[in-house]
Amino acid sequence: MNLSKKLLLALAGTSMMAPMAASAQELASLNGSAAINEYMQQQDVDRFRAWESKNQVTSVSQFSDVQPTDWAYQALANLVERNGCVAGFPDSKFKGGNAMTRYEAAALLNSCLDRVTEKTDELQKLLNEFDGELTVLTGRVDGLESKVGKLQAQQFSTTTRLKGVANFFLGGLDGNPDLTADKTTFNYDYRLTLTTQFGDKSKLVSRLRSANFAKDNQFSGSGSAGNMVGADIAASTADSINLDRLYYQFPLKAIDGLTITAGPLARNTETVAFIPSAYKSGILDYFGLAGATGVYNKATGSLFGFTWKQKVKKGNPYFTVSSNYVTDNKKAAVSSEGLFGDEGNSWLSQLGYVGPNWGIALAANYINEGQKTIRKGSKVSQTTLAAGQDAISYGIGGYWKPLKTGIIPSISLGLGGTNVERLSATKGNNDSFGWTAGLQWDNAFVKGNSLGFAFAMPQQGDTEAGVKTEDTFAYELFYRFKVSDKITVTPAVFFIDNGLGATTSAAEQDVFGAVVKTTIKF
Repeated sequence: MNLSKKLLLALAGTSMMAPMAASAQELASLNGSAAINEYMQQQDVDRFRAWESKNQVTSVSQFSDVQPTDWAYQALANLVERNGCVAGFPDSKFKGGNAMTRYEAAALLNSCLDRVTEKTDELQKLLNEFDGELTVLTGRVDGLESKVGKLQAQQFSTTTRLKGVANFFLGGLDGNPDLTADKTTFNYDYRLTLTTQFGDKSKLVSRLRSANFAKDNQFSGSGSAGNMVGADIAASTADSINLDRLYYQFPLKAIDGLTITAGPLARNTETVAFIPSAYKSGILDYFGLAGATGVYNKATGSLFGFTWKQKVKKGNPYFTVSSNYVTDNKKAAVSSEGLFGDEGNSWLSQLGYVGPNWGIALAANYINEGQKTIRKGSKVSQTTLAAGQDAISYGIGGYWKPLKTGIIPSISLGLGGTNVERLSATKGNNDSFGWTAGLQWDNAFVKGNSLGFAFAMPQQGDTEAGVKTEDTFAYELFYRFKVSDKITVTPAVFFIDNGLGATTSAAEQDVFGAVVKTTIKF
């Protein structure tokens, strides 16, 4: 069967049309047989075009005698549906097996050319209409290609991503007896993090840091006020640039969901699955530790650890297990102590269960000589273990967040304790206990802003001499403005009742503080 005949037979219907007879008057007005023939041919053409327009098909499925199994089915479909230049017979048939004349072939070819010409004219009209926009777009594409080429030529790495954070703290304290005078200071903490990603999802993390905070990361002079006024994101580098993170993290393919972390400069709280709190003020360090400052003591140094997350369907609750071992670098560098010696060690383990808008965790931390038992707490408990001492800290924390932001805040609760072994012959162990509660409203008043309030009883017990202390309480209020996607401003106030952990009410010292924190990310 000839393909050209099958495709062109749409015009075969012209042979079936009865010639329309001219009226006697029309014929009489014609001069000679040649004029009569020309007239008849024009009448045939007009009738064909009228019939073709009426019977034009838009889908090959309109032909009752054409099947998808026919060898020329796809070619016919293209002519009908893409180009619209094939007509059928009045009985909805294509009659692909019929022969066709050269005239019919010429008519079909002319019809297709007319269709192509129409589309070309429409395209040219669109090109003319949007010529200005196309010129601008072409220029932009050329400019982008030039910039991309320049970036590729100048980039220092194709695998390393650089992120930076600058934090400014403008604030002061009132009522701090450790200071010769109340002061207002302007401090900064600047960090640059380089993350080198590898094909198997492993990464090398390094961070450079510079800051000018005082002792215990305070933003108002020296002294401590019971270690309660340390800023959450702060360091004391005396304006020098230090390397304060360097570790390698990779998934262990043999166990699904297991990630290993190892490095000479890493922090235990950054290598657990999560901190069980939705309260994120970023102001006082104490309120970021889920009420268990002994557990989440932010021990930093040579670290080996792992985190396992249960693989479940998205949105379903899952278990997490985290454990890490840290040796303070000052101890690890001493050959007589080493990584697994009797000094400067912290072993943190956590079991967590996380839902779509809630989470809970149990954790414990073993600490020995030279490590801090309390990251930022009151002076009533030992903050650094003496020679030969060790301690066990424990904690439980949880949080819940509403599925939609509104008047109901997220709720975070945490409590923790520490048992320090004393070496005195007359005194037993030193136990301390505390709790924290935090409320936070996301999208408060304005989308992207946050409002939060937290209150706590910091870990406290008796003094090293065994004397019971007066209760200490702490309060914090903040409102975070989202200036842009990269800049936030957070004014905050806080109050510490009996911040020094006095043993008598007459000796209690209250501390009030205010700060404006500005964070710039890039």
